[in-house]
Amino acid sequence: MEQESQMFLEVVYQFYKTMTTNEISLVYEGEITQEITKIFTAMTERNLEKNAESNTVQRKVFHVMVECLQNISKHADSLNEDRAERRGIVMVSKGDDSYNIITGNIIKNDKVPDMKKNLEYINSLDKESLSALYKQQMREGSISDRGGAGLGFIDIVKKTGSKLIFQFKELNSEVSFFILTSTIKRN
Repeated sequence: MEQESQMFLEVVYQFYKTMTTNEISLVYEGEITQEITKIFTAMTERNLEKNAESNTVQRKVFHVMVECLQNISKHADSLNEDRAERRGIVMVSKGDDSYNIITGNIIKNDKVPDMKKNLEYINSLDKESLSALYKQQMREGSISDRGGAGLGFIDIVKKTGSKLIFQFKELNSEVSFFILTSTIKRN
């Protein structure tokens, strides 16, 4: 028991070192709800004000965080078919010249090819094409059974001016873990 306790303490300390080294100011894993979204955005807003970030940077970080959290709350799948909760992980890190919002959630493998294709397409577009696609989705976009019209990723790229960094890690024959990094420049 003592050895397990020491190993756990070492894991916690290594995690702490990783967080401080990478200036990760927020980490959460669990169900993503409206209430959780409100709490995170309030915490992040206070942190940004404390760091004396410009209003523009604050608005962008806030906006991207909300979009990412809504994406998880609407579209995350579950490892356990018996539970319908929308779980995910959220991290906010501050670098010398940018903030990163990193999210991760479970997604069914049959959704991965279309999602990957859509993300690659969004990343390939210039500013004007993104605006046109956004307007087209507003006019013609069909609402999915989970309430989305596919606007979130387009909106994130429009707001940040940065490409989305994403990865799918297959967990088993049914589901993968989807990791998305959104970068907001600080200047």
